[in-house]
This record gives sequence, structure tokens and C-alpha cells, in this order.
Amino acid sequence: MKKECTENEARLKAEAYCAAAERCTDDVLHKLEQWGLSASSHELVIEHLKKERYVNDARYAVAYVRDKYRFNQWGRIKISQALKMKHIDSQSISLALQEIDEEEYLSILTSLLRKKKKSVEANNEYERNGKILRFAASHGYEIDAILHCMEQMEDEDELVE
Repeated sequence: MKKECTENEARLKAEAYCAAAERCTDDVLHKLEQWGLSASSHELVIEHLKKERYVNDARYAVAYVRDKYRFNQWGRIKISQALKMKHIDSQSISLALQEIDEEEYLSILTSLLRKKKKSVEANNEYERNGKILRFAASHGYEIDAILHCMEQMEDEDELVE
């Protein structure tokens, strides 16, 4: 049987956990459950962490968005879904998504599309474009953005030829 943590021990462990990296309420709740803290004490510890600014879901959402689109090359749709699964409120998600620099976002998408285009095997251009489009959509990019970048790539390719 798991040893239960006291509320004070859990508070100290949670402070250290949150100080190490940006965390959301959902992450901390899972940790508290893992540590064996009684359910009645969860809310008290979370309240303390919020009051002391260890946990702030809006701040977490901004950091999450920045990291996922720059380093993991995720699109807005995938990022939004991941934040919803972490129980971040819609307003915080939409404010965080507004932080994305549109030029950088499209540049990342174009780079992703170029890499994929080199590795895709297809019988014709229609099939190739379909595979590339599905690939980018699976990374959470909007269809409009994908089509825009694909058209831009085609225009650039025509200029090179």
C-alpha cells in the first residue's frame, strides 16, 4: 500500500515540483494523487500554489504554445487540443494562441512541408499533395495555412525552373 503524504509534505514537494518547470493545475493534481495525498487536501495544496504563484494556467498555456510550435512543430489545432486535455480554460488557450507570430508559424509549416515533400513517394502530383496535406493536418495545422504554404512552395518552384 502507498504511504500517504501529509498536506505539509505534499505542499513542499509540490512547490519544488512547480519551481523546476512550468506546470498546470492538472499536472500538479496528478502528482498529488501519485504521492498519495488524500483527496480532501488536493484543493488546499492547489489553492496555496496558485496564491503563491507557483501555478498559473494562463502562464502555462503561453509557455506550452511557444514550446510546442517552435520545437515540436505542432499547429494551432493540435496545441489547442492538448491544452484542453489538460483542462486549461478556453480563454487562456485563445490568448496563448494569439502569441504565435504568424510569419514564424508559416515559416515552420513551410519548412515541415518541404522536408516531407522530399520523402513522399507518390505516383502523381495529386497523390503527393494529398499525402503532404494529411501529414501537415496530423501535426495540427489548419487546412487554409497548409494550402497557402503549398501554393507558395509551388510558385517558388516554378520561379526556380
